[in-house]
Amino acid sequence: VQLVESGGGLVQPGGSLRLSCAASGFTFSSFAMSWYRQAPGKERELVAIIRPLGSTNYADSVKGRFTISRDNAKNTVYLQMNSLKSEDTGVYTCQAKFGLSDYWGQGTQVTVSS
Repeated sequence: VQLVESGGGLVQPGGSLRLSCAASGFTFSSFAMSWYRQAPGKERELVAIIRPLGSTNYADSVKGRFTISRDNAKNTVYLQMNSLKSEDTGVYTCQAKFGLSDYWGQGTQVTVSS
């Protein structure tokens, strides 16, 4: 099982980034996929989740700015992040969950700074 995140980097406030998480080794379409983030000195928090049938939920802090999506043909989940703020800085990690199966990627750093 592998979850490989990409797309992080340094961006100015107000900018955009698109994160990707490529999955392999399990039946991707059956899993709920989530993005978490952890800022320095803070607990990890759920940013967004997309379930197998496409329903989504977002943290209040990112509603209207972030969009989670999935491409089951490519076994990939995305996080489009717009209007980025300094408080969005952190390590973003994707999670795949189905029943007792719970897989995590290594994370990608997002830094929002001028």
